[in-house]
Amino acid sequence: MRVVVDLTRCQGYGQCAFLAPDVFSMREEALLYDLDPGDEQRGHVLRAAAACPVQAIHLDWTETYATQGQPRPSGRKMTDGRIVIVGASLAGARAAGVLRREGFAGSLTVIGDERQEPYDRPPLSKQVLTGQVAPGHTMLPHLREVDAEWLWGTPAAGLDMAGKQVRLADGREIGFDRVLLATGTRARPWPDEAEAALEGVHTLRTTADAERLRAALAARPGRVLVLGAGFTGSEIASVCRELDLPVTVVERGPAPLVNALGGVIGDVAAALQREHGVDLRCGTTVTALEGDGQGRLRGARLSDGSTVEADVAVVALGSIRNVEWLRDSGLAAGVWGVACDAGCRAVDTNGLVTDDVFVAGDIARFPHPLYDYQFMTLEHWGNAVAQAEIAAHNMVSDQAHRWPHLSVPVFWSTQFGVNIKSVGVPTFADEVVITQGSVAERRFAAVYGYRGRITAAVTFDQGLWLEFYQRLIESAAPFPPEFRHVDQDGDGGPVPARVPERLVATAGATVVVTGHDPAERRASLLHAPQS
Repeated sequence: MRVVVDLTRCQGYGQCAFLAPDVFSMREEALLYDLDPGDEQRGHVLRAAAACPVQAIHLDWTETYATQGQPRPSGRKMTDGRIVIVGASLAGARAAGVLRREGFAGSLTVIGDERQEPYDRPPLSKQVLTGQVAPGHTMLPHLREVDAEWLWGTPAAGLDMAGKQVRLADGREIGFDRVLLATGTRARPWPDEAEAALEGVHTLRTTADAERLRAALAARPGRVLVLGAGFTGSEIASVCRELDLPVTVVERGPAPLVNALGGVIGDVAAALQREHGVDLRCGTTVTALEGDGQGRLRGARLSDGSTVEADVAVVALGSIRNVEWLRDSGLAAGVWGVACDAGCRAVDTNGLVTDDVFVAGDIARFPHPLYDYQFMTLEHWGNAVAQAEIAAHNMVSDQAHRWPHLSVPVFWSTQFGVNIKSVGVPTFADEVVITQGSVAERRFAAVYGYRGRITAAVTFDQGLWLEFYQRLIESAAPFPPEFRHVDQDGDGGPVPARVPERLVATAGATVVVTGHDPAERRASLLHAPQS
């Protein structure tokens, strides 16, 4: 039996820990669990899943579908034909299951570049690094009952929309009537290839990455250097302190998590790290990684002129969207992702919505009505699941019965013993106010506002309130909220959220328009030469 918990839904009630204590446990508000419990735990886990008030526990696919019942009537359905899914991770795997649940009985092919079944990535920077969970136990609920052709270790190399073919790296071509693009992201490497190749330099994205980094940490290095204080970098720093390893974190911005939560909460995150013994260096960057002459890492030079001695370095500088294979496809695809509408239908270079190409997960750039219809990409677990289900439904439904992807973004992180959760888009805000709890005690809720309405909320060990704030966001509730219960000095009023300046997601997109007659006018993307 394989288990995965949607931690964006989990609100820390703890019924699962009571009903299946050998599988689930609570640390403050943070849930820890065994992703691959033994068969003797099956009954306990089934009872825990049934008792979960927010239905956050997902089991094997067949059991999950059995609890969901029959799909809602949704008009005419595409039940035959050929569907191809490019990307066999969370979004692609979930879409495959939903297609079968929706009644699609035709040919289904899933293409994945890794040589293994889909696995859950969040545990890689948490339980796997501490040794609580083996990398091989992070597999998503199994897919054997999903009738599909699974092409493992087979990267896609191109998309021919006119000919309706996916070209594979080995030269094969797979035909389709409809195709879902869900190729996700990869870790951004250190730009200097020679320095990146030093023994002791790591990135963290795959199970293989996690296994190598886990072994490096288990060897008790003298110091770990983390480049970047986003969620992945901060979680790695937390693991290092949990393992009683000295760790230095170097962050270009003024505080950790600023790009996701803004400067006010970033300051809280910075204090949290330093309270737990992290050597946090903000407002600086690593200019070079240095070796010892034998190909092993010995330290780094920083932009402020200082140096750090370290045996292990983890490059946590964000991700790169896997869209290069779509370069000549005619889709509006680039470093920003693949543009699509709210129904997950891809947009071509002319700005026209396609009928047979869909997008989901980390590469999907879609307009969200709650945020002024601005296009956004969301690299979160919950978004991949929700968007995959919408895309799969729409792929086999007629125009009158397609659904929009309107889920409010949610994500979570566990670091330094604190469960951090967010709903909405914190960086789409101009002010923030602490509405309850105590910042000093690292147990509070912060609400974000933009032009007089609530747009997001972040909680530190107050996850039970997340659903309440989500309803406020969905109802365009006024900001600042009238309710407040704050245990802190001062008046507790709104302050500037100090969010980073919004970057233009299409930076680098050069479009050329040709033709004169409206029937001949066409747009095409010009790409910079590849180095």
